[in-house]
Amino acid sequence: MGKYGALWEYVKNNGSQSFKLSFEEIQNIAGIPIDHSFLKYKKELTEYGYQVGKISIKEQTVIFNKMG
Repeated sequence: MGKYGALWEYVKNNGSQSFKLSFEEIQNIAGIPIDHSFLKYKKELTEYGYQVGKISIKEQTVIFNKMG
């Protein structure tokens, strides 16, 4: 499981079509703060049936969208 594996599992188990998490929520779920490497690791999420939508630095949020 990768660096953000716990987060990917959480996203998959959420089951919603689309939802938003704050950077703080992501840190609590993943056990690590979100950092620049998130851009590299986000590709792993497609294996869980989701993709990263909009990442807002200003709002400090990430939108996750179910694929298909």
